[in-house]
Amino acid sequence: MNRSASHTVTEFVLLGFPGCWKIQIFLFSLFLMIYILTLLGNGAIICAVRRDPRLHTPMYFLLGNFAFLEIWYVSSTVPNMLANILSKTKAISFSGCFLQFYFFFSLGTTECLFLAVMAYDRYLAICRPLHYPTIMTGRLCSTLVSLCWLIGFLGYPVPIFFISQLPFCGSNIIDHFLCDMDPLMALSCAPATITETIFYVQSSLVLFLTIMYIFRSYTLLLRAVFQVPSAAGRRKAFSTCGSHLVVVSLFYGTVMVMYVSPTYGIPTLMQKIVTLVYSVMTPLFNPLIYSLRNKDMKLALRNVLFGMRIGKNLRVKNA
Repeated sequence: MNRSASHTVTEFVLLGFPGCWKIQIFLFSLFLMIYILTLLGNGAIICAVRRDPRLHTPMYFLLGNFAFLEIWYVSSTVPNMLANILSKTKAISFSGCFLQFYFFFSLGTTECLFLAVMAYDRYLAICRPLHYPTIMTGRLCSTLVSLCWLIGFLGYPVPIFFISQLPFCGSNIIDHFLCDMDPLMALSCAPATITETIFYVQSSLVLFLTIMYIFRSYTLLLRAVFQVPSAAGRRKAFSTCGSHLVVVSLFYGTVMVMYVSPTYGIPTLMQKIVTLVYSVMTPLFNPLIYSLRNKDMKLALRNVLFGMRIGKNLRVKNA
């Protein structure tokens, strides 16, 4: 397992999605539109949180950082996927493949941690409203956000480095649209049971610990909601909790199918579709679910868009 053996394969071929040229053009147009909408939706949230003083609270600070994360998360896969669809060779370099592998998993781990922190914020806001301002301070919020990024990006360099040192001396064809764990391990010429076990144990721990904490937080939160005397207050709280749980269920459900349950019996096309859901579709849906059902956020977004229109009209008049 020396370094020269591991670089016998200098590039990989990502097959992507099957189909004729017309289907490829359709997929390219569809994914490009989804990518643009994701960037616009999450970018609008970031602008609204930064510009509107009413949104300078811990909840919206977390939401703005979450939107920033979603932009990077979707950008770790979609641009390369779009280029791959139009490419005749569909090749990605050895280093480019493992770089994508690293960012994809690091950003995914960071998203799990962010969802847990956002659940903690909502738990404090509803279950301990009197103590919320003193507990969830700006300093604590910044610390939690920093820890999410640090843990997410420091957790995978070592296992991914060891995976990159495996001998890939046979086929270089990956039947996927990104460089993922199972396809890469399938191309290795030598078994790496310890490395593979460590990687999956680490991924499973992150998933299970965060999902258990999230559901525990929302269980306590829903219990507190039932004690709210106002029917309107209960509906509002249920609406917020329900929308958040939709995001959590969609993301965690599809991720666990890929990285916790065995994938050997799942058809390759289905694995690609499941990966699309949590890597491409959830970053698109999250702005809608987390923000557009929130009155303050909708008002802030209107102000941002209205301000952009006024600025554009003034520039046209001055010209």
